[in-house]
Amino acid sequence: MARETLPKLAWICSGLLLGVLQPSPAQASLPADASVPGGVALIPLGPVAPDAGRPRAWLGERQVLIAAEKGRWVAVVGLALDIAPGTHRLRVQMTSETSGQAAGRAVENTRLLPFEVHAKDYPVQRITLKDSSKVQLSASDLARVEGELATLQRLKQHWRDTEDTDTDFILPAPGRQTGRFGVRRFFNGEPRSPHAGFDIAVARGVAVKANARGQVLAVDDYFFNGKTVLVDHGNGLISMYCHLDRSTVEAGEVVAKGQRIGFSGMSGRATGPHLHWSVILNGALVNPELFVARSGQAR
Repeated sequence: MARETLPKLAWICSGLLLGVLQPSPAQASLPADASVPGGVALIPLGPVAPDAGRPRAWLGERQVLIAAEKGRWVAVVGLALDIAPGTHRLRVQMTSETSGQAAGRAVENTRLLPFEVHAKDYPVQRITLKDSSKVQLSASDLARVEGELATLQRLKQHWRDTEDTDTDFILPAPGRQTGRFGVRRFFNGEPRSPHAGFDIAVARGVAVKANARGQVLAVDDYFFNGKTVLVDHGNGLISMYCHLDRSTVEAGEVVAKGQRIGFSGMSGRATGPHLHWSVILNGALVNPELFVARSGQAR
């Protein structure tokens, strides 16, 4: 279950053919394209060429992930739940090598690439908690939550350059998939922020695994999220695993896809044992199902 008070708050790899063929960028298995609030927009940027470096792109002030797929560059753009439907613009910077007398010099060209975000209606969920202190916070709890929110907001903005980000996710735990992303929630009749993650119903003590390779960004215990692990997959893509019973990794540790990072539980604000899984892309909380679904079927 997502942390309730989360705000509504998101190398130049140029090779010359010098008698030896330079390796091409790794090909990515991209998430499903869903240009809606809480979704991921896949925006083609052009072919991968030997005389051009990896493009860079920004949505507003946030740099976005660029991947290579089927010989083309693609911007993989996270869209926050509160983004307005309509036309938005991606700022794209392309780099190429000059020829002739100026050979070897990098030339940068910047352009604005428009794309559309379509409206999406999410369902409503009503939740009753026996412990009203998790809904109506005391002054001390509120102060703790505000500090934790600031910490999580900083972690959401983390960026680590990598040449190859794994976007082909596996589910972090087996179990019945509940608590869908984007649901508008009411706790004890009071409206709260949308559910910005994906819940998997599992018993306490089930192994939770990294959905992709990465580096542990943080391990902590939060008021709403409970015991939490964040894994940085590089280039603005981060996974967050909440309500754990305990973790088995430490900040800074490199983890492989499928490696155990902890055990499921019901720490923090939870009505029962389960795993809450969030995915953050260029600072935006986006639907994790998009990273494991192909043709509408979860893998």
